[in-house]
Amino acid sequence: MNSPETLTEPRLTSLSHGGGCGCKIAPGVLSEILKGTVAMPVPKELLVGIETADDAAVYQLNDEQALIATTDFFMPIVDDPIEFGRIAATNAISDVYAMGGRPIMALALVGMPINVLSTQTIGKILEGGASVCRAAGIPIAGGHTIDSVEAIYGLVAIGLVHPKHVKRNADARPGDVLILGKPIGVGVMSAALKKGELGEAGYAQMIATTTKLNTPGPDLAALPGVHALTDITGFGLAGHTLELARGARCEVSIDWQSVPQLDGVRALAARGLITGASERNWAGYGHDVSLPQGFDLLDRALLTDPQTSGGLLVSCDPSAVDAVMAVFRRHGFEQAAVVGSVKAAAGSPRLVVL
Repeated sequence: MNSPETLTEPRLTSLSHGGGCGCKIAPGVLSEILKGTVAMPVPKELLVGIETADDAAVYQLNDEQALIATTDFFMPIVDDPIEFGRIAATNAISDVYAMGGRPIMALALVGMPINVLSTQTIGKILEGGASVCRAAGIPIAGGHTIDSVEAIYGLVAIGLVHPKHVKRNADARPGDVLILGKPIGVGVMSAALKKGELGEAGYAQMIATTTKLNTPGPDLAALPGVHALTDITGFGLAGHTLELARGARCEVSIDWQSVPQLDGVRALAARGLITGASERNWAGYGHDVSLPQGFDLLDRALLTDPQTSGGLLVSCDPSAVDAVMAVFRRHGFEQAAVVGSVKAAAGSPRLVVL
C-alpha cells in the first residue's frame, strides 16, 4: 500500500459514482431483483423480517428482550475522511433507533482502493466511525475489510428492544399524525458539494444533520400513542412514507408546506443541483403518489431527494403529538414538525401530497 508521503490522493467523492444513501439501487430495480426470491420459513421469534421493507430485522430472545440487527454502508458523500466515517456510522446506527431500540455494538464493513488511498486516510475514515460509536455508547467489536475499486464504509449495528416496544413501519393507524424529526435536502447539498458549489454554511449544516444520532427512538417507542417509526434515507421522504402507507394498507398525506427543509436547499435545487437518484426514485414509485395540480418539478425533486442519515418519521395518535414533540425537543431536534396524517385507504395504499 502506498504511504501518505508518496501518494497524491483524489477527492473521496471523485471515487464514488453516487454518494451516501444516493447509492441505493433504485426502488423499481430493487423490486425486480427481489421478486424472484424464494420465501423461507419464518420462525415465530422473528418479529420483523423482510415483509414490509422495514429498517432492521428483530428477533425475540425472551419475554424482556428482542435483538435488532441491521447493516448499512455506502460510498463517500463528503471528501473529509473523518466526516465520511461519522456520517456512515450515524446512518447505520439510525436503523436501530428507528425500530425503537438501543444499540449495543457494531461491526465495521470496510472496502477501500488500497492503491489509491493512503493508510492514513483510511484510518481517518475508521476513526470517524468509531467516534460516533463512542458517542452512541457502543464498541466496534469486529468487522471485515476488502480491497475494492470504490471506497465503501459502514456498519453492522446490533441493538436491543423490549418486544412490546418494537415499532415497525407497518403499524400506522387511520387517524394518526405524522411527525418528521429532521429537515430534508441532504441529497441536494451532496450534489452541490460534489460540483464545488456548496458554501461553508451549507456544508456545516449538512454535516450537522447527517452526524446527529436519532437518539429519540427508544423514548418515542415507549410512548403509548406512538404506533409506527421509520427513518428517511435513500428513497426520500416520499418513498419511505409510501412504505409506511403500504405496510399499514392506508392512505398517507403529506402537507408539503409543513415539511422542514435545510436552509438554502431550494435555491440549490433551483440551480439544477439535484441527484440522479431523485428521478430514479420517482420512476420507481411515482405511480403510487398523488401530487397537487401545478406541483413544481423542483418540489418533486425535493420530495424524492435521497436522504443520508435522515430523520425519524413518527406515526402517532393525535393525543400523543405533544409528548412526541417534547421527546424530540429534549434530544435537541428543534426542527421536528408535524408533516402529515394517515387515513383508511379507499383503494390501494398511496401517498397524497397536499
